[in-house]
Amino acid sequence: MPDRIVRHRGKSGIVLAVNLERLVAKARRTNSVIEFVPQVGDFVAVDEPLFYLYGNSGAIDERRLRTLVAFGTERTMEQDPIFAFRILVDIALKALSAAINDPTTAVLAIDQLHQLLRVVGKRSLHIEEMVDGSGRVRVILRTPNWEDFVHISFREIRQYGAGSIQIARRLRAAIENLIKSLPEHRHDALRAELALLDRVIVSTYPFPEDLALARIPDSQGLGGSAASTTND
Repeated sequence: MPDRIVRHRGKSGIVLAVNLERLVAKARRTNSVIEFVPQVGDFVAVDEPLFYLYGNSGAIDERRLRTLVAFGTERTMEQDPIFAFRILVDIALKALSAAINDPTTAVLAIDQLHQLLRVVGKRSLHIEEMVDGSGRVRVILRTPNWEDFVHISFREIRQYGAGSIQIARRLRAAIENLIKSLPEHRHDALRAELALLDRVIVSTYPFPEDLALARIPDSQGLGGSAASTTND
């Protein structure tokens, strides 16, 4: 349990950024631990918890602590990397809607998601504890993990787009390439998505000819080589 809770004041809004360096410095100076409760990109209402304080919490001025968090009305990508994924997924979903019916645009969005996942998958995503110069934990915060990035990239597009052979093939090409190119510890989440894709296309395509075509990975969606995959 925290020794003290600092709640949001002023106006409700979306967390755009937080000054982590100054939070670490403040926690070190007061010999305390500061936990930032929301995640960047979260909507925080007035009076909701903003910080949990542990240790010498009475030495911290909560008004100054609040100034280290930037709020706004819309998410940005400054400290919210998953927002870029959200935008691309929304483009794909809009293209897949019945009103627009443009799977080729959705394939282009998957291209970009694929490339972003290749970058993210090679980085360390476990930065939930920040330490000072002596190695003591000073700041705790929530950050997206690998599963979060994988889920946002594939789940909704699969749900809305598996009925398009283009989408089924492009998703398979992306997932199989990521399994091939990323470290082993990234594979479980990707294999889970591949299994879900297999299950949904079996239930979607009653004709074996269509099912066989939908199971072929193709980095162009539909139109590339019968065994086309994205190169390393």
